[in-house]
Amino acid sequence: MMLRPMVFIGLLFLAISFGGQNVSVASAAELKIGVMNVQKVLLDSVSGKSAKNLFEAKAKELKGKFQNDENALTAMQQEIEKKSSAWSAEKKEAQVREYQKKGREYQVKTEDARFELKQLQDKELEPILKTLQTVVEAYGKKNGYTVILDSKAGVLYANSAVDISADLTRALDQAMKK
Repeated sequence: MMLRPMVFIGLLFLAISFGGQNVSVASAAELKIGVMNVQKVLLDSVSGKSAKNLFEAKAKELKGKFQNDENALTAMQQEIEKKSSAWSAEKKEAQVREYQKKGREYQVKTEDARFELKQLQDKELEPILKTLQTVVEAYGKKNGYTVILDSKAGVLYANSAVDISADLTRALDQAMKK
């Protein structure tokens, strides 16, 4: 039987809490947990906003490049739908083949563009994420956190008092200035 990850973590926590003789109430009181929203930190940080703007500008540029192709395909499809009943079987077949060929070419171009956007995103986010990892570790050590969790990665509830996203956004902005 496969346990869901959250059930497994909950059972593991209970086993450690109640089954471990050496876990005391005092050590449980020293437990300090912080929660952050990595996506929010990235989107709110200066470097994250810059990367997002660059990404969106490139996406808009690429979309503009493909607009003519998309319009041509739509026009071709409408022409086939309207005129196909008046065409000979050979003419209809040739038009459909041409439409399919242009559709495949368009699909290849858009897949290439998606790949290019993914590479750009990875290139822009990689240094930010590396710096964020360093910032989170330093912040956690400096402020005595036992663990800092990403609120979007399996945390079902967290009191807003333990959300340190804003502090980490400021720390990331400072670290990225260096």
